[in-house]
Amino acid sequence: MARTGADLLVETLVDNGIDTCFANPGTTEMHLLTAMTRNKALAMHLCLFEGVATGAADGYARMSGKPAATLLHLGPGLANGVANLHNAKKADTPVFNVIGEHAIDHIRHNAPLTSDIEGIARPVSRYVETARSADGIGDLAATMLADMAGPEGGIGTLVAPNDVVWSETAASAIRKNSLPRPEFDRSVVGKAIETLRQGETSALVIGAPFISARSPYLADAISRATGCTVLAEAAVARMQRGGGAPALERIPFHVDLAVKRLQDIRSVVLAGARDPVAFFAYPGRPSRLLPEGAEVLTLSAPRADLETALEAIASELGVTAGEPHVVEKPALPAAGAITPENLGRLLANRLPDNAIVVDESITSGVHLYPMCAAAGAHDWLTNRGGSIGYSLPVAIGCAVACPDRKVITLTGDGSAFYTLQALWTMARSRLDILVIIMANRSYRILNNEMSNIGAGAPDADSVPMISLTDPEPDWVSLAKGHGVEAKRVETTDQFASAFAAFASVRGPRLIEAVL
Repeated sequence: MARTGADLLVETLVDNGIDTCFANPGTTEMHLLTAMTRNKALAMHLCLFEGVATGAADGYARMSGKPAATLLHLGPGLANGVANLHNAKKADTPVFNVIGEHAIDHIRHNAPLTSDIEGIARPVSRYVETARSADGIGDLAATMLADMAGPEGGIGTLVAPNDVVWSETAASAIRKNSLPRPEFDRSVVGKAIETLRQGETSALVIGAPFISARSPYLADAISRATGCTVLAEAAVARMQRGGGAPALERIPFHVDLAVKRLQDIRSVVLAGARDPVAFFAYPGRPSRLLPEGAEVLTLSAPRADLETALEAIASELGVTAGEPHVVEKPALPAAGAITPENLGRLLANRLPDNAIVVDESITSGVHLYPMCAAAGAHDWLTNRGGSIGYSLPVAIGCAVACPDRKVITLTGDGSAFYTLQALWTMARSRLDILVIIMANRSYRILNNEMSNIGAGAPDADSVPMISLTDPEPDWVSLAKGHGVEAKRVETTDQFASAFAAFASVRGPRLIEAVL
């Protein structure tokens, strides 16, 4: 069989560290699909919706530390995946998209699926290129992957015209080295310490795509030495926590709570974090959450090594990271209805050690993050981009990257509907994921946001547009229809029993917890 541009592209991806692809291909991707499935160094996972493929690639990269590829069909296929590419972009997650395109000569005929693929890709990609020859497609891919791993990071999108990938080539795959990521600013360490020594009115705000297990210990040591407040960003792409580690308080999501929490802060050191802002503009509330006049000093950029930056401050202060300590878990709830607080107590006590938690909860999850700080060691992933339908696809990527770890997915019923096709891929790839649907039968967050933003209170006319009743979703049937075993629970006892049964076995499972 002749060696084609598609073969060269796949060889280049593999040689540059890509070992996994989440795909939803069409006619223009058949040569690419053949080359990908023929190369056994590349694991392929079929996704029934492009938003599942892009979200899965995001989750894979968060847990593996390297990008996965997606294979998508023309502009409309890419457009279907944009929401979770937006989330990946906000999380500084590298994703490498391969988008099929019409043969170059065919584009001028404006066939039904012709579109501006580069135009669709640019808002969610740092690097966008269209291959023009079979000989050159490998160099384009290698350059893009090197740039994605470098100081700027970002998402890469390579448009692959059909005639480019079916044409023969003798070009060799090449590997390109990336430039190093940015370091923290060593020149401001002294100023950072001076700032943090102002006590509780100063704050060390930490973020970055990855908060390592050692980082909370270092932040705690810095706090004890200086008296400063330590806060994490409201959403962090990946955080290692639990197992006796100091708990990291997050800046609240809700604007009023965030403003109240930060009202006494007069100076801030940003370590991997950005200046905190509200998710939306609200009448009479600020967009920037820090008090007016608060001094802000940036120690390290989001893509810099957070742990090394914190280590430098700790070293200058003459303190070291502490040891794990015994953390008392919250009391188990009494028998009765499932509430957000009861759910938090149950998970804090039952979370498997070394679990990966993918959290897409706001109103129903208010207790989950703080209470689970008392659980065993685990990773906690949150949605930095805000586009809902993130958690089920991201869980797929996490499970593929870490097949020996249990993945727990926390999501509301409204959010889960956006990418419920992910359940099929979980079953198809036999992934070890436990999905917990927090079924409150509404887009509950909008009940609060309607009044917060000055649009009045929900009433008989508006409630039907933010409720999930008439009919109520049946997540047990939906899960089973996708090949996933499921159970509906309505009491704390039922939840505890279902969780114990499902968490003790491998493979995808779903619990519909009626709140």
